Formats: sequence, C-alpha cells, structure tokens
Amino acid sequence: MPVSPAHLPDPQFVALGSEFGDPVQAADFPQTLLRFRNDGAAVTVGLDTLTDAEWIAHFGRFEPLPGQPGPIAMRYHGHQFRHYNPDLGDGRGFLAAQMRETSRAQAESDRVANDSAPRPRLLDLGTKGSGTTPWSRGGDGRLTLKGGVREVLAAAMLEAQGVPTSRALSLIETGEALERGDEPSPTRSAVLVRLSHSHIRFGTFQRAAYLNRPDMVETLVEHARGLYHPGVAAGDTSAFYAAVVQASARLAARWVAAGFVHGVLNTDNLNVTGESFDYGPWRFLPSYQPEFTAAYFDQTGLYAFARQPEAVFWALTQLGGALKLVAEAEPLTDALNGFGPAYIRELRAAFLERLGVLSLGEAADQRLLDATLALLKEGGEALRWEPLFHDWFTGFASSARALGGPRGKLYQGEAFDAFRFALFEHAPDRPERLEHPVLARPEPEEMLIDEVESIWPDIADRDDWSPLYAKLERIEQVRQARL
Repeated sequence: MPVSPAHLPDPQFVALGSEFGDPVQAADFPQTLLRFRNDGAAVTVGLDTLTDAEWIAHFGRFEPLPGQPGPIAMRYHGHQFRHYNPDLGDGRGFLAAQMRETSRAQAESDRVANDSAPRPRLLDLGTKGSGTTPWSRGGDGRLTLKGGVREVLAAAMLEAQGVPTSRALSLIETGEALERGDEPSPTRSAVLVRLSHSHIRFGTFQRAAYLNRPDMVETLVEHARGLYHPGVAAGDTSAFYAAVVQASARLAARWVAAGFVHGVLNTDNLNVTGESFDYGPWRFLPSYQPEFTAAYFDQTGLYAFARQPEAVFWALTQLGGALKLVAEAEPLTDALNGFGPAYIRELRAAFLERLGVLSLGEAADQRLLDATLALLKEGGEALRWEPLFHDWFTGFASSARALGGPRGKLYQGEAFDAFRFALFEHAPDRPERLEHPVLARPEPEEMLIDEVESIWPDIADRDDWSPLYAKLERIEQVRQARL
C-alpha cells in the first residue's frame, strides 16, 4: 500500500494563498539512491508502509503524497547575523506536505465524542537540496551529501537528549557533482526531507511587516495560533507572542543543557513552535567553553554557546517588532520580558532531566544547576560535557560507577563537593533506568566533531555506510535508555 490507513493529510499552509508561498517543482535528479529512511519518524505520520520504490518516488522525485497540493516554496525575510535581508525565502527547499501525527490521532479516536480533546499535531515535511526556486538568489538549490549526513546525525542526537527538534526523515543521494568553497570539491549531492512541527519562521512575520501589510500579519498570527498554540484565544496577538516566547526559552535552555551550538541563529532559522531545525555548522561542546562557536564565519562569536539565549531573545524582539503592526506595544513587551524567567526555569528543568533527578523546589534546583556549571568550568578540558551527565545519571545511585570509572580522579575538590551535595539532595527519577546497558558503559555516546568527520571518509572513499548506521543505532539506544 502507498500509505497506511493512519495517514492523515492536512495541507494547511496552502490555504494562506499565493502571497505566502509559490508552487515549485523539484529538480530532476540524475540518480535517486536511498541512503537513510527513518521509519521511527515515518510511523508517526503513517508513511512507514511505503516500499523503498514508493519512498524514492515521494522523497526523491517528489511525486505528491495523497491529498497534498504539491511543493510550495515559502516566502520569508530575516536578519542574518543581525543584518536584515529582504531577499530570502525557500531557496533550496520547499514545504512538501502537511499531515497529522498518527500517534495522537489514535489516542484521540479512543476518546469518543470528547469534543474538548486536542487534535493530533500538524506536522510538515520540508526539504533541503531539492532544487532551485524563485528565492534561490543565484544558488544551485542543492545540498551536499556530507551536509545531509551531518543533519541526520544532529537531529538524532538532539532528539535523544530531549531537545525539541525536527527529525530527519529521508536522505537520498542524487548523483550530481557539486562545487563548494568550504569542502573538497567536486562533492556528492543529496536531498533531505525533515519532519517538523512547523516551518513558520520569525522571518515569515518580518516579511509581512516589511511590506507594511497588517492584514498579512493578522492572517499569519491566526494561522499559527490555531495550528500551533490552540490554547491561545482567537485574536489575542500578545498571548500568541507570549506562547512563542515561552517555547523559544525552552528551546534555548535545552540547547545549553545538551551542550549544543546551533551555529546560525538568524531569524529565518527560528520558528513559532520553538523547535530546532536546519542544521548547518553545528557542534556539540567538548567541554565547558562559553565562547565556543560552530561556524567558522562567526568571527565575532555572535552565536557562541553561551550567547545562544541572548541570540534567541534578540530574534524574539524582531518578531515582536513585526507584531506591533497589529497589537499594542505594552502587552508585547510584557510577553517578551517573560523570556528571562522562563529560560532560567527551563534551564533548571533541563539539567534535572539530564542528571535524572527529581525537582526539590526552586532554590535547591538552582543550587544544583549552579554547582553543575561550576564543576564543568573547574574541570576544564579534562572533564568533557557529556560524560558528567553520563557518570552521575540518577544522582546518588551512580556514585560507585562514577567514582570508580575513567573520570573518578576528576571528582574531587570543593567544586565537586558542592556538586555532590546539591545532587544528593535530589531524589533519583526512575533509577531503574540504570539497568539499561547504555548506562553500564564507561563512556557515553558523544557527538564531537572528530567523530562526525571520521564517518565521512568511509562514505566518500568506500561507499561504506555502516559506521553511520551503527552510530545512529547507538544514539537510538541512548534515547531509549533515558525514556
């Protein structure tokens, strides 16, 4: 069968009209070699029953899925490294389809006649490297295969660590030789499909404001409110903005707790659902380095690790500026001012989750957050970011394995004593998770750049994909272990 009976097409974006997007066609690729299909993600939208041939037809040649209007290149503007660019839009990607999440659809069907039950989430299939569009700005509209592999890895690792993220659904090699200035060329090409909650960006609103079209801003607000923040009352723009602020604060906090650096936090790379997406020059921290950057071209450190919350806040101010066309400034300012408290609250929660312990209240939770960061700072390069959370998962229950493990000698001194005291105040959260084989390993699963780079030569030189698949399997084990 082409799709499962659980597949629920629901193309909503097209209803906004031609002012928000342009019908396009995917490139006609010389090859379509399936390299990665994420059946775990596909099952949530009823696409897991596709054969490989059907998969390639829909995600390599982009034959429309049932009930879908065909590809749409979305229009948006944005600040790029804080310089406004009105010449943006989907230049090498498009919105391929929208559908409802089947796992929640099943739960909804079990609540017969309960009109108050929430609808299943609307999810997007968005592409990267699918060809030129009216917004390509002279680019070739393509994606390197190496870039696609890196996005698959980033999304998998972030999902395993509890970060709200798009998921890489498909990676298909397309048989073209691409020239790039930042990697050896010619290099292989690919098209990626991601599964995401929304591709409505801050820059989507900025474009409407730039055009001085309050009617378009209002249309976008109501569209995004109803689909992504349905708890907000119709017409309440400031409450919608507050919901976006809160979701964005959670995202920034989760990035920090994961030791993740997105690399390019332009306003066209942040969306209204607070979900991370579009992974280009990303990195995970090797150790506590506030100034650590992911992009070689970020020479001023604008999007450095510790500046990511600031970058998200700045982007939110630009969104708020666009919304001033249809809402009073004071309630928008009040909503924006909620970012700081929300970020700290979400950061405490994220660190507790990563350490596998339960909340003890604001003061004790803050004490643990501060002590954890202090220990990581004092540990320097010797104490890598990820191993700390691996060693001390569930707190006191991990004492013997942490102190007897490969980093046991690092766990001493005043900073460690403060960390241990703060950690042991907190009760473990489901300590039976320590029985998972992943937690019995002396070393955690990391995603440092040297390992990421080491996977590529096997693919490039020998067409050996087994190291990538093995890495993805280990990451999935980490995700399962922390459930």
